[in-house]
Amino acid sequence: MHSPSAQKAPLKRKYGDLDYAIPKRDRKAVLSLFPSLGYEANERFNLMNGDRRLYFYDPAHGRQVDIFIDVFKMSHVIDLRDRLDLDGPCCSPADLLLSKLQIYEVNRKDLVDTIALFLDHRVSSGDDDAIDAAYIAHLAADDWGLYRTLQLNIKKLLATLDEIEVDRDLVRSRVEELWAVVEARAKPLKWRLRAQVGDRLQWYELPEEVRSPYQPE
Repeated sequence: MHSPSAQKAPLKRKYGDLDYAIPKRDRKAVLSLFPSLGYEANERFNLMNGDRRLYFYDPAHGRQVDIFIDVFKMSHVIDLRDRLDLDGPCCSPADLLLSKLQIYEVNRKDLVDTIALFLDHRVSSGDDDAIDAAYIAHLAADDWGLYRTLQLNIKKLLATLDEIEVDRDLVRSRVEELWAVVEARAKPLKWRLRAQVGDRLQWYELPEEVRSPYQPE
């Protein structure tokens, strides 16, 4: 819905899962909704993680659903509690971008999705319909680990961009515009101290991959 470029070659791909983000107040309703639609809950995973994440699978159509509650937690934690009431059925382009680029072991599919986001959205600040550079810079300045993962993945994104026939100059200019805002943001003392430690101390988590017993390898 946010990226028409993702609906056509060379950025079009198959999507095997659906990701949703909800406020905690809707958790109970979601637990009833998806079984009524034919989805099966991963009871073990939901029991262990259900305060922040739920998982369902539709065996009839081979679809899995990940539901993130209040926060999007993969390699880092993105707090969505103040972001879920924005206009529209989708998360903002900035939040969608962060959902991909905060993953330390980001894969090519996610990088292709981020290229589509940059291709279809200008970079601005304080605009929820654009890639909100000020918002991303604020989060990166608050967490050196998130900053470092974004930094590494931006390099991977640009390397992937060189392999895809799209308007590379447009995407590259928008990536550079975003990163300039991130770098220009003032960093607090705790950030600068953590930056001195650098990569010697692990700064990311490796998220658990959830797979339904019905889902093929």
